[in-house]
Amino acid sequence: MDFFNQTGKLALGSRLRMLSDQITSDAEELYSLYDVGLKPKWFPVFFVLSNKKELSITEIAEEIGHSHPSVCTIIREMSKAGVVREKKSEADRRVNVISLSEEGKKIVEKIEPQYTDVNNALDELLERTNHNIWKAMEELEYLLSERSLLKRVVEEKKKRESKAIQIVPYQAQYKSVFRDLNVEWIRKYFKMEEADYKALDNPEESVIQKGGFIFVALFEDEPLGVCALAKIDDPDYEYELAKMAVSPKAQGKGIGFLLGQAIIEKARSLGTAKLYLESNTVLKPAIRLYEKLGFKKVGGRPSPYERCNIQMELVL
Repeated sequence: MDFFNQTGKLALGSRLRMLSDQITSDAEELYSLYDVGLKPKWFPVFFVLSNKKELSITEIAEEIGHSHPSVCTIIREMSKAGVVREKKSEADRRVNVISLSEEGKKIVEKIEPQYTDVNNALDELLERTNHNIWKAMEELEYLLSERSLLKRVVEEKKKRESKAIQIVPYQAQYKSVFRDLNVEWIRKYFKMEEADYKALDNPEESVIQKGGFIFVALFEDEPLGVCALAKIDDPDYEYELAKMAVSPKAQGKGIGFLLGQAIIEKARSLGTAKLYLESNTVLKPAIRLYEKLGFKKVGGRPSPYERCNIQMELVL
């Protein structure tokens, strides 16, 4: 166990597999000991069929939490061994239903003493442990059904990388970054418009000198994201969240969310009641980001952009 002491929780999957292999090996010998004609991997299918008259493969898969192809393979093996039989469903001739064969029904009676002895042995085993692994497995399965291990690791990755992200005010040295990052995504999905050139070619004049602000996201001191809080002439809104862009190589690090938060906090500090933005529904990740930040869709308004097909606001 030195390996697992060294790796700790990092080798959780390997350790569970090793434990599973050990129990499966014992299970094979147990079936032989009780002269029961089953294989360990057949047991889930056998058990549900022993409690129900007949089921389709889809119903079995849902009942035991296996994939449809996996259940098909097990059924073929059990059918070849004479443990189950297949027939057309009377309700739907397109569907095959599975039931225990006469040989399978004999196993149901024969396996009862094995059930009793295995349950007693496991009770004795669990009573000697400080932590009930059965309860722990139930808790772990429930938590992973809520959010997978992959998603949890991705979230931790974002948290770690976000510590290396700085949100700083615009300086002249970031003029080309502000333009290039925006031009890149606009040309990928749409076309550059007159309003784009006006805002991106002269950000100091078009945004800052009009009372707006631009923030730049630095990841390990490299500028990889930008966003503007633009002052607009509108009877309902004073400021607009605009020109958010993140370098493709930095996407997934949470930069867009941090930029959005910085814009919102700045708008709030200025005393504005509502923040406005325009986008396009083809940009699904961007729309999800805005919704995560609290923006909600509002009715159509005049826009200087042809590509705009959704408008949103955030009440501060």
